[in-house]
Amino acid sequence: MLNLTDFIEYIKPEKLLNVANPEKIEIKGISYNSKTVREGEIFVCLVGEKSDGHNFAKMAEDKGASAIIAQKSIETDLPVLIVKNTQIALSQASKVFYNFPSSKMRIIGVTGTNGKTTVTHLIQNIIEKAGKPCGLIGTLGYRYSSKDSYISTNHTTPQAPELLKMLDDMHSNGTVYAAMEVSSHSLEQHRVGGCSYISGVLTNLTQDHLDYHITMDNYFKAKAKLFESLAETKAENKYAVINLDDESGERFVSSVPNGIKIITYSIKAQADVKASNIIFSTTGSSFDCITPVGNARINLKMSGTFSVYNALAALCTGLCEGIALDVCIKALEETKSVAGRFETVITTPLTIVDYAHTPDGLENVLNAARKIVPEGGQLICLFGCGGDRDTTKRPKMGKIAEDLSDKVIITSDNPRTEDPQQILTDILSGIKSLNSDKIMVEPDRKLAIELAMKIAKDNDIIMIAGKGHEDYQILKDKTIHFDDREEAALAYEKIRKNIVSETV
Repeated sequence: MLNLTDFIEYIKPEKLLNVANPEKIEIKGISYNSKTVREGEIFVCLVGEKSDGHNFAKMAEDKGASAIIAQKSIETDLPVLIVKNTQIALSQASKVFYNFPSSKMRIIGVTGTNGKTTVTHLIQNIIEKAGKPCGLIGTLGYRYSSKDSYISTNHTTPQAPELLKMLDDMHSNGTVYAAMEVSSHSLEQHRVGGCSYISGVLTNLTQDHLDYHITMDNYFKAKAKLFESLAETKAENKYAVINLDDESGERFVSSVPNGIKIITYSIKAQADVKASNIIFSTTGSSFDCITPVGNARINLKMSGTFSVYNALAALCTGLCEGIALDVCIKALEETKSVAGRFETVITTPLTIVDYAHTPDGLENVLNAARKIVPEGGQLICLFGCGGDRDTTKRPKMGKIAEDLSDKVIITSDNPRTEDPQQILTDILSGIKSLNSDKIMVEPDRKLAIELAMKIAKDNDIIMIAGKGHEDYQILKDKTIHFDDREEAALAYEKIRKNIVSETV
């Protein structure tokens, strides 16, 4: 049974208000939402971009909160712990309430602009192939093992109370490892402050989230916090896995604290683990892999250069965990594409759905698709850009689509509160061609997918980019069900089968 004293001793607040007998105040939970706070919980006043939790402290008190953590004095009869940063305190309080679960496990954090989801899945499969239970937390949700279904989360990396509860549940169910996607937002906002990582893995760093971070330097510094935090973990065998081919690779190497092992991977540079002689096909990719413990040919069921990088990152992690090279390779070779990541949904015409929603991500998947376009075939790219997000990437993505595709269909992708037409205009500003046969605009994403299916020939490839695994479309006043994979199948039934029957 926890009481307020336990939290005071760990958080070490700057000031205590209305605190007489903290050992007699039972703490039954942690809350940062005044609408859902329950009796006996500590309410933490978070200061957000749009609201200030201090303004809702009275509501939390009325709902039965037992104490409050705040950054300033507030009018209340409840005990108040005054701290410098309530977001940090939320992580600390969650860590105490769930009895420091990450210190009982080996938590591997994967960060980067692209590839986090696939890399965490590959890591999970490698560790489980070695006979060790491994949980997963990320964009698709969380699960205790690769055999379990995903349980939904609202963020790539959840807020501290939810995150620590997941880890506690995993540990209680016998899980000893967890592979976790770590977003730049979660690092900057201290959501992962309650986690002790034994490893940090870098996929890459390219333009994204500049609506939040403003500059690429700020974006880098946010990501680097994962590697800097390794010094705080007391576990043995701590290490960082770094992509040396990334422009920021060497800078990330420099951000790793002294005493932390560094293992690098590459296709182009000299690194600890390197891939060469890469061959791509419609069914996957293969490459020679050179490692400190031996060399081997690896055959993936995933295609694209980015898939090779993802496999190398996961392989480095497995080797650092002492897992045999042949075990790592077997796990990599058995892994199919992750939902919405270069996922084939129709074979004729080959239709691929991918989560690519950044300039680099779109360029990667289009380059990968280009390498497997059959002779005489064309690459058709369908994409949009999200509303209320970084506007500077829109013209860049338009140019990339124009340069790398034979036909481009520009459409909507979670416009949110923005005018969809303005988003389309921003994308078009990066396109030079006025050729209506190559560049098409269809704001309705459903109709855009039907258009792609209508113009495609059997030996063409359709790349539907942006939403990947998502099964929703966020509009100005509502969120509707929308799944690119489902829509592609419906369009195939509606358009392609009619085309075939008309030609018979």
